[in-house]
Amino acid sequence: MNIELLLVLIVLTNLRLLASGRLGAAIRTVALQGVLLAALPLMAHEPGHFWRAGALALGTMALKGIVFPWLLFRALREADVEREVNPYVGYFTSLLAGVLGLAVALRLSARLPGLPTTASPLLVPVAVFSILAGLLLIVGRRRAVSQVLGFLVLENGVYTFGVGVMREVSLLVEVAVLLDVLVAVFVMGIALFHINREFDHIDADRLSSLKD
Repeated sequence: MNIELLLVLIVLTNLRLLASGRLGAAIRTVALQGVLLAALPLMAHEPGHFWRAGALALGTMALKGIVFPWLLFRALREADVEREVNPYVGYFTSLLAGVLGLAVALRLSARLPGLPTTASPLLVPVAVFSILAGLLLIVGRRRAVSQVLGFLVLENGVYTFGVGVMREVSLLVEVAVLLDVLVAVFVMGIALFHINREFDHIDADRLSSLKD
């Protein structure tokens, strides 16, 4: 598999997330995206940096492909939900917005000044598109689980950009980001468990009732 095909598959996983309302399928898609991203450092690394790229790939595979999905599936079982119900932005509209976001990402990347990446000209557009897709999932979904998935997709975009552009400091940057996301998923999992125990739903727009 070459890097262009890998990046195209990442784009397709983002579009699938925007078009899907089944939370279990969405978690599996994010897990697949994590596996694809784990291969990215191995394809984008410069000569002489294989061991650093390998360490980053292993860490990415473990966290994004295994640990995060496992935590989210556990939170999903505790919350006893299967689908996203009545999202703020409908699935077809989300998909159209995603296609538009991809066009914007391609246009924006073409207008950016030259970036120090030789891995692939698609790398920066895919990174920007992942960030936009993550933001759309965060603001367009009601379920807290869906919003956590959006946060993970957004971080995947930052990860993609970091691997391809900030190679000299990518290991330290990405380890710090991965640890932050790990803590966020743990906290969200605990929050989902306690929210579901107290209420009959986990719609994010109803969390304001906690202030009472």
